[in-house]
Amino acid sequence: MPITGAQAIIKALELEGVETIFGYPGAAICPFYDALYDSGIRHILSRNEQGAAHAASGYARATGRTGVCAVTSGPGSTNLITGIATAYMDSIPLVAITGQVTSDLIGHDSFQEADTTGATSPFTKHNYLVKSAAELPRILREAFYIASTGRPGPVVIDIPQDVQASRIDFAYPESVDLPGYHPDACLSREDLAACADLLRQSRAPIICAGGGIISGNASGELIHLAEKFQIPVVTTLMGIGALPARHPLNLGILGSHGVYAANFALLHADLILIVGARIGNRAMGAASEIARRARVIHIDIDPAELGKNIRPQLPIVANARQALALLSELDLSVRFDEWATKTGQIRQSHKLSGLPPHLPPRRDSSVFPPYILETLAGICGEQAIITTEVGQNQIWAANHYPIQLPRTFLSSGGMGTMGYGLPAAIGAKIGCPDKPVIAVSGDGSLQMSLQELGTIRHYNLDVKILLFNNQRLGMVHEMQKQKFCGRCCQVFLDHNPDFSLLAAAFGMGYGKLEDNQAAEAGLRQMMAAAGPFLLECTVDPDEPTLYSGKNEKDGSP
Repeated sequence: MPITGAQAIIKALELEGVETIFGYPGAAICPFYDALYDSGIRHILSRNEQGAAHAASGYARATGRTGVCAVTSGPGSTNLITGIATAYMDSIPLVAITGQVTSDLIGHDSFQEADTTGATSPFTKHNYLVKSAAELPRILREAFYIASTGRPGPVVIDIPQDVQASRIDFAYPESVDLPGYHPDACLSREDLAACADLLRQSRAPIICAGGGIISGNASGELIHLAEKFQIPVVTTLMGIGALPARHPLNLGILGSHGVYAANFALLHADLILIVGARIGNRAMGAASEIARRARVIHIDIDPAELGKNIRPQLPIVANARQALALLSELDLSVRFDEWATKTGQIRQSHKLSGLPPHLPPRRDSSVFPPYILETLAGICGEQAIITTEVGQNQIWAANHYPIQLPRTFLSSGGMGTMGYGLPAAIGAKIGCPDKPVIAVSGDGSLQMSLQELGTIRHYNLDVKILLFNNQRLGMVHEMQKQKFCGRCCQVFLDHNPDFSLLAAAFGMGYGKLEDNQAAEAGLRQMMAAAGPFLLECTVDPDEPTLYSGKNEKDGSP
């Protein structure tokens, strides 16, 4: 029996095992929503299309499944672009379904018409403008395959309204045949032998673990390899969680906002094994200089990343999990215990501990963010999912909240998107309802996606918000002080809303911390509260993003 194109989309989603869609309806996507009405797929109504994309991304990252979002044409799809670009930069599997004006109106500047495929092509792994309803089963099957295989990424399917209404005989393809797309590259025997030779010649190797370790479900293999040969590990921002933060071989995140031990190891290593990392400028700003000092093995599923930002001696296109498993089976007859001990001692000597609660804060009526985050970690346990916004709050969380498991630290890496953390927390909580979910935010970032508090209230989601309020766009404020002679321009948020009233307006619990002494009690109150809760922490406007770790006794930078 023929069904409509819209019904075909829903049936394809069901066959792909989709349980949740994040979206916002409109005229051009109404046939899809009419078909959704009769489906068992859960729909989460965001308060902005960008929020739907970020929530789908958070869902994908927390669960390991492909996130799905659906919006209408014109401003619906253009609002989605930032979320799509954020997912693209961080290699998150996403399928975005967008409505489009009827086929005969395309190209006529029709009401709510936008060239969605043209606008999103730089930020998608692939996209489609569907011209016939008969193509929908094949396109949906391909979209999920492309989004989730190889290097994951977003796929956009733009569907005119008349295509959604057309009738077809539904038949879903059993397999996908895409000539030229080979996403499952494996480590060859020749490359394995070359890796073994370089490791045997090394005296001070390190592993640089990126987000590809997590998306490739390769954390277990990474731990096995590092422990077998006692190779220290540094991570990128996206690689946080690939190795437990408290593991003795984990030196922390590297780069301009990383920690001393990780950057020390990077500068003194004679061999760098990079796995699943694109080596952005924040991670290895002077990549060419690093490559001159050390031999580099770069393993990535995406051949476009090899040689783009750093020149490896041995570039390898391979699946991270399979590659690490084979490397850990090598019989090298070498271990790097002395080097691991040295870097571990440096890590401990430069470790910044939280400000003890009996000491006064750096300034009256303010908290010390590292202490707050370390205390929160002690309360929550390793299963908690932490999402962050972008700015100082992100770096504080990355460096001071000890993430122990993969898929429990969600943050915008490559795009650095303010407003990401709150909707990502929504997606994570929908995907993992039994896990605690905490959105770490700054006052500037939170106001980028405040409307999603309405989504939290609508579905009574148990999302906790840890708000660091310094009444500044903190990182830009710090940059202007340091690099622009203190000429601070347009970074002051002295007239923020009353966040207690804001929490009340959205039916959330609320608490406030103005010193470290009350921190543990306040954090426990937040985590014990039934339902959503906003805990506002007053932060000194001059609190630095990074700490040297040399003045642990008083917490001063």
